[in-house]
Amino acid sequence: MTTFAKTIALLAALLTGSAADGLAGASSAIVVEIESPLASPHPLQGYLRRADNAGRAPAVVLLHSCNGDWKRIDERWGKRIASWGYVVLTVDSLGPRGLKTCDGRAPNDSAEDAYRALNFLVRDPLVDPERVAVIGFANGGRVALMSVEHGYLEQASPAKFRAAVAFYPSCLGLKGEMTAPALILIGEFDDWALARECRNLVEGRDGWGISRQKDKGVPIKLMVFPGAYHAFDAPQLTPPLVVKGHHLEFNQAATDQSIAALREFLDTKIGAKE
Repeated sequence: MTTFAKTIALLAALLTGSAADGLAGASSAIVVEIESPLASPHPLQGYLRRADNAGRAPAVVLLHSCNGDWKRIDERWGKRIASWGYVVLTVDSLGPRGLKTCDGRAPNDSAEDAYRALNFLVRDPLVDPERVAVIGFANGGRVALMSVEHGYLEQASPAKFRAAVAFYPSCLGLKGEMTAPALILIGEFDDWALARECRNLVEGRDGWGISRQKDKGVPIKLMVFPGAYHAFDAPQLTPPLVVKGHHLEFNQAATDQSIAALREFLDTKIGAKE
């Protein structure tokens, strides 16, 4: 294992158990097989939380970062989002592939994991297939944006995501022609996923500052949190941690603002029908 991978593994261990604060109304998570073991060389599994709703509920797919700690994401965010009345499926993208981290590079086929999880959810009789969103963190955030960007991933699936949220994603190289509303949440001082690249994406400029058609597709909303770094929502990053030269630090104000922004976005885009 590389030094970087060991550091990421240590970070994942630190963050495991940093539970969301005893949220009322959150159901228990159960491990589910998202696919039959015969359906894929790397069949996915995940944590599923049911909503305490009557009838079909809106749902969310959660995608972890390169540290692979899907259990942490479920505990901190899955529990919270389920308490708001959503079915939540947190995907393990690395375990089925025999990986502990992606060491800065995601497996080539992991970009399809969001839609594999979506196809599982839309078959669930307790899920409204027309109200499913995808939320990701770091590399998972980039996959979330790719999942609603006009292109192969979105066109190949009969089921569609109705919204996407990306926490501190790398925005470089994305086209920005979205098929559903998207929200990006990122720190002003993030030196791993740069806020200026996400601003370029939202404003219709590429990595070289060249304008492109920004009126194509559904608009992207960007929130940049002052004074915040990468992984600003991870409470165990106090004191900060440096990973491969990048600064990671918990920021309570940014976390609180992101919770409020996420809930408002989900409730507006896929929440209860009027």
